[in-house]
Amino acid sequence: MGRMYLASNMTPDTLDDVRRLAQNARGFITDLYLHWTAGWYGQCYDDYHICIDRDGSIYIMCDQLYRRKNHTWRRNTNAVGVSLCCCADAAAGSDLEGKQINLGSAPPTQEQIEVMAQVTAVIADECDLRLDNADHVMTHCEAAFKDHYGPGSGDPETRWDLWKLPDYCGDGKMTDGGSLLRGKAAWYQRKWRGEFRGD
Repeated sequence: MGRMYLASNMTPDTLDDVRRLAQNARGFITDLYLHWTAGWYGQCYDDYHICIDRDGSIYIMCDQLYRRKNHTWRRNTNAVGVSLCCCADAAAGSDLEGKQINLGSAPPTQEQIEVMAQVTAVIADECDLRLDNADHVMTHCEAAFKDHYGPGSGDPETRWDLWKLPDYCGDGKMTDGGSLLRGKAAWYQRKWRGEFRGD
């Protein structure tokens, strides 16, 4: 883990700040990886370009999104890492369908999930990353499955960040985290473009 900073000692950033950085990174960014810190609310780590705290506050941890950070094994070049500050003592269990997931003492909040979707929408929009599949915008768990160190791999360094998330705006049940976040991000893009009124 990289260096930890307390959010209480930092000034939150805005989506406009994220957009400016993403605009400056056009042509350099090919992938976006979504994480959790596996720590507590209020703890931001400089392994990630952006951290999102419990209340949805955004903390940009770099001066340029194209700066290389160590967030996703073998996938850090030309990639942005965005992380939720949460999931201390989370456990996946042994079920390969993710039905035994316990998100720990600091689970992702609805505010964090919504803001992660908004940040994802902004970066994907400015850096021309597609949201209709997991080719270039994915959770760390999705990357770990592709690279054979996800749940069930037997790898001691198993990563399962955002494998499943509660659908707070739906039935509240656990659902596929990557699909949920990409779907929400696409919804925000359409809303901001005025493609529908939204609710």
